[in-house]
Formats: sequence, C-alpha cells, structure tokens
Amino acid sequence: MANLISHKTFFTEKELLDDLLLSEKQVASAYNTGITESTCPDLRKTLNKCLTNAQNCQYDIFNVMKQRGWYQIKEADSKDVENAKKKYSEILNDLS
Repeated sequence: MANLISHKTFFTEKELLDDLLLSEKQVASAYNTGITESTCPDLRKTLNKCLTNAQNCQYDIFNVMKQRGWYQIKEADSKDVENAKKKYSEILNDLS
C-alpha cells in the first residue's frame, strides 16, 4: 500500500455550485414525479413542501452563480416573452 499515490481532489467553488445546482434540479424532478404518482393527500402535501424547498434552494444557488458571473443568461426580448405568454395562455384555455 505504500506505493499508492495519495491524490486529494479539490473542487473550485464554481464546480461545487454547479454540482449543487444540478443536484437540486434532479431532486425537484424526483419530488415532482412523486407528487404526480401519489394518491395520498398527506404525502402529496409533504412532497409539495419538499418540492418548494428544493426549488427555493436551487434558485438561491442560481442567484449566487449569476452574481459571480458563473451562470450566464440571455435576457429575453420582450416580444418573445409576450409571444410565450400568448402561446401558453392559448394552451391553458384549450385545456379548460
């Protein structure tokens, strides 16, 4: 065993935040699946609380990364935003 080289891996803060952000997205997805597949009202309520917490945590991580310039976003054109609102409003109306 003395011949083994000890390697310590150090992650940058950005790498850790990237990993945390991805993990929170996966956790939120898992909670969402649990909610849609559950028939127990109490379980659904609990999972909804967990989902909201995961979403809030994800948003906090995203904001830290954005403030540090590690998560670049493209600002949407106001016309594109209005078109998306219209499109999804029409879909919602069709479902009603």
